[in-house]
Amino acid sequence: MVVALLTAAGVGSRMKQDIPKQFMHVNNKPIIIHTMEAFQKHPLVDAIMVVTLPAWMDVLKVYAKQFNISKLKWVVPGGATGQESIHNGLEVLSKELGDDEVVLIHDGNRCNVSQEIISDSLATFKEHGSAITAIPCVEAVFRSGDGGISSTDSIPREQLYRTQTPHVYTLGKLLWAHEEAGKRGITNTAATCTLMQALGERVYFSKGSETNLKITTVDDLMIFEALLATKKDEWLK
Repeated sequence: MVVALLTAAGVGSRMKQDIPKQFMHVNNKPIIIHTMEAFQKHPLVDAIMVVTLPAWMDVLKVYAKQFNISKLKWVVPGGATGQESIHNGLEVLSKELGDDEVVLIHDGNRCNVSQEIISDSLATFKEHGSAITAIPCVEAVFRSGDGGISSTDSIPREQLYRTQTPHVYTLGKLLWAHEEAGKRGITNTAATCTLMQALGERVYFSKGSETNLKITTVDDLMIFEALLATKKDEWLK
């Protein structure tokens, strides 16, 4: 079985709106539903889990029914951190699924994920046993030690990759990682890729895209709205 575990338990403080960003509407549809539809559509994804804010769990179920998200099987309350929220979801899965089942962990507010990105992440997982969606860094990058005022230290961009989601592992591997994190006092990693790196694991990159953006600010929301209204010209390769 392939399960998409969507994290949607953030409060969206950087968005500075009245409701969590994952429930804000774009084109008359909540952001989290846009995300769920991508995995609903993908033929290799069997089921969807959403980890979300406890007060919004029933709202999410209503939206899923309204928009015909038939693959939604679990809605789980989130934790105080992203790492804790993912762990909550994995614990529920561990009671129903075996260690060899495949889990795609994806940001619930990364709602423009393409079918190609999902497919490539699963293909990379099949080849290497794990997959982290990533894109090469194209900007010049500097390291600053004074809060971004100045720098004399640049980092070769050819060595840098920006990670996105999905992150794909077996359920057993993910449960191991979170158990090890508890033993080692690792409590608030930014993402599964950084958790695996902290545990000494090599990560393998699958293909991401600049359009696979994460909705964090109002600017991101505006870009997503523009992307929905744009189609790729036929002459572009």
